[in-house]
Formats: sequence, C-alpha cells, structure tokens
Amino acid sequence: MLLWFVIFYLMISVGIGLYAATRVHNARDFAVAGRSLPLPVVTATVFATWFGAEAVFGVPATFVKDGLTGVAADPFGASMCLVIAGILFSRYLYQLNILTLGDFYRMRYNRTVEVLTSICIVAAYLGWVAAQIKALGLIFYVVTDGAVSQETGMILGTVIVLTYTTFGGMFSVAILDFVQMFVSMSGLLFIAWIISGKVSGGATAVIDHASLAGKLKFFPEMDPWKWIAFLGAWMTMMLGSIPQQDVFQRVTSAKSANVALWGSILGGLIYFSFTFVPMFIAYSATLIDPVLFSKLLVEDSQLLLPTLVLQHTPLVAQVLFFGAVISAIMSCSSATLLAPSVTFAENVIRSFYPKMSDHRFLWVMRATLVSFGGIVLIFALNSEATIFEMVESAYKVTLAGAFVPLLCGIFWKRATTQGALAAIFGGLISWLMIEILIGEKSLIPPQLIGLSVSAIGMLAGSLLPQWVGKPGRTLHELQHRASTWSATHHHSPRD
Repeated sequence: MLLWFVIFYLMISVGIGLYAATRVHNARDFAVAGRSLPLPVVTATVFATWFGAEAVFGVPATFVKDGLTGVAADPFGASMCLVIAGILFSRYLYQLNILTLGDFYRMRYNRTVEVLTSICIVAAYLGWVAAQIKALGLIFYVVTDGAVSQETGMILGTVIVLTYTTFGGMFSVAILDFVQMFVSMSGLLFIAWIISGKVSGGATAVIDHASLAGKLKFFPEMDPWKWIAFLGAWMTMMLGSIPQQDVFQRVTSAKSANVALWGSILGGLIYFSFTFVPMFIAYSATLIDPVLFSKLLVEDSQLLLPTLVLQHTPLVAQVLFFGAVISAIMSCSSATLLAPSVTFAENVIRSFYPKMSDHRFLWVMRATLVSFGGIVLIFALNSEATIFEMVESAYKVTLAGAFVPLLCGIFWKRATTQGALAAIFGGLISWLMIEILIGEKSLIPPQLIGLSVSAIGMLAGSLLPQWVGKPGRTLHELQHRASTWSATHHHSPRD
C-alpha cells in the first residue's frame, strides 16, 4: 500500500512538471522562468533548493552523533548564505538582467574568468546533486523493503527528475517547489507530533534529554584548533555557497528586485527554523528504541528516520512522511541539476558559439542537463561518502576559486581581470595542494587557506602593474549599461 502511494505521488509530480513545461517558449523561460515569479513562489523555491536529502537524512543523523556543533555548516551556515546571497544578488546584480553568475564574471572581468569560475561552480554541484540522487535510492530501497536496491533506486530517481526538469526547466522547478514545500512541511510536522506522543514526557522530555546529553551545545571547547575547524565548516557553507547558480537563479527569477530580496530572506529563515523538525524526530528515535537506533547510528545513520517511521507509526503517517521526503528531495534535485547545466551551457559552450540561435541554445541546455544527470548518477553509484559529507564538501571549490572574484567584483572598484585570475588560480592551487598532500591532518582547513590565498591574489593582482587582461568594467558601469540597453532592446547585452 505504501509503495503504491509513493508511485501515485511520483506520477502526480511528473504530471505537474510536464504541464509547467508548456510555458517554456525560449531559453530565458527555461533558465529563469521569464523573471516572473511572485514572492510566495520565490520563497518556496529558495526553501526547497536547500531543504533536500541533507536536511532530512544527513543533518539529523549528524546532530544525533555530534550535537549542534556538528551541524554548524548546515543549517546555520546554509541559512546565513541564503540571506547574504539574497542581499547581494537582488540589490546589486538583479538589474543586470543576466541568466547566470558566469555572465557577471564575463561582464565584470573577461571570458577567461567567466569560463574558469563557471567550471568551479559546475564542479561544486557534483557532490550536492549526488547526495540527492543517493537519497532517492535510499527511499526506493526502504519503501520496497529491499526489493529495489539502492543502486536501482538511484537510477529510477534520476530518470524521474530528469523527465520533468529537462522539458520544463525553471517553470517546472518553481511550480513543483511551491506544491512540495507545503507537502514536506505538513508531513514532517505531523510525524513530529506523532513521535513526540510516543516519548514519555513528550517534546519537552526530548529537548531536556538532548540538553543534558550536551547535544544543544553549539560552540566547541576553548581550543583554538577546534575553533578553526568549526569556523571552517561554517564558512565553507555560508560563503562557498554564495557564488552558486541555484540561489542566483531563484533570486533572479523573481518579478522584481524587492521580491527577490524578501523571497531569499524568508526562504532562508524558514529553512533554518524548519530543519530542526527532522533533527527533533531523529533524536526522539534514540529514546523510543535505544538499542535498535544505537546500532543504526554505527551501521548507517541515514536510516534513522525511515526506520523509525516504518516501525513506530501508522500507515497514514508513513504515507505523509515518504511523500514529504520525496517532495523535499525531488525539489532539491531538480533545482541542483538545472543550475549547473544552465551555467555550463551559457558560460562554457555558448562562449565558443556566441551566435547560436535561441531555439538551438534551449536544446543545448536540455542536452547539457541530461549529460550532467548521467555524470552525477555515475558519481553517486560509486561514492561511499555519506549524504552529509557530500554536501558539506561540495562548496570548497567555490569558496577557494569563485567567492573572492564575486565579492570584489561587486564592492571593489579597483578589482581587475588580472586580480581575478590571480585569485582563482592562487585559491584553487593552494587549496588542492593542501587537500592532496596533507588532507585531514591539516590544522587549518585547506579551503580556508585557499580562501586566504585567493584574497591575497586579488589584492596583489589588482594593485600591481597590469600585465594580463583589461581592468574590466565596474559594477556601476555594468548597471548603467544594462539599464540603457534594456530600455531599447528589452534584454541585457551578452558582452
């Protein structure tokens, strides 16, 4: 019965996504939904972009083991990223009327910077999307009681998500995000209510037990190296996630800059608040059946929530839970598949074929989406990392290689193309060297070293005599040029 409910829900979701595809008439519709989304939909898409596999499976499992200190990156760093990105993108970049962040790097610096940063952005999505695919495989495995293996489930999940995302693009993602946000939130709140009733003393007892066990302690011990590791995890998600196409895409899909700003802030705040619900449910499991769930923590902590629901809740609760989980994961996977595909098509492929027609470019984006989905599936099938580890490590590359050129490109008039190239190469090379040669033994997280070297590279490269590239246009010049061009052409210039 549970399996049939899941199949029925998946069919409805695909149907909604394909219906939304009828609104896609050109590349801009596919990439940013024609910049027409209202505040409720933007809020839902921002929330759904982050509320995926790691929020439902990875974060709760990590919280049960390590407490709040272990989840500094997500939800604390992740929600702060959404607020900061909303302010940056809506206030400074929205009026440029561009499709991707890579467009900004090209307009502010040059094509070389555009391609390099776009490759960094696309690479960062590999772990993030793989985590969603891995979670879909886990769901199919659980609801079929092992009849469908996790590997087969990953393949099925990828095909389902690709079906509606390939045709509907951002319109499909936005409409499904709006529907699935309410499904996931109501389903998980209902499960939390049922589970709290199974614990003697209710929700208060769960919170008190977590507090006495030290799980609600957020800051680490007064050890400088532990603080550096703590800040490294927090900053990787908070800052490394800012130069990302998925957040940018949702913000710039809004119908106005004001909607973009408040949609991102509200989405971030809702995400931060609601992520504590699955954490509460997972910790309750350790009080309901300590022996079973202590064993799962050692063997596969990602099975905590689904096992709890299957063994300790009625069928209606199971249907709501798995509907909620599938909603969250499908929303996140479709969003995180679309973003890097659009980036690669716009900023890498199109840079070699600048005169490509809009119709052909639309199909190039769709082909890129399918190709990237295949690469992610292969990576997910062959990776042994947990969902939380995949997500946490995804944004090291953008922190080291793309964050400084973005920030300085917005706020520092003297930032130059030479400085951006020095920041990219310096940050990436130093991060990779420490990661490969020292790895986890490094007292300072390698990505923080990469970030520091990137900042130094930008400063030195911009202030020293210019040997490489032109200085580049300032943000003010770009904004003026975009507004002047749009007044007569109704779109932004590509170069």
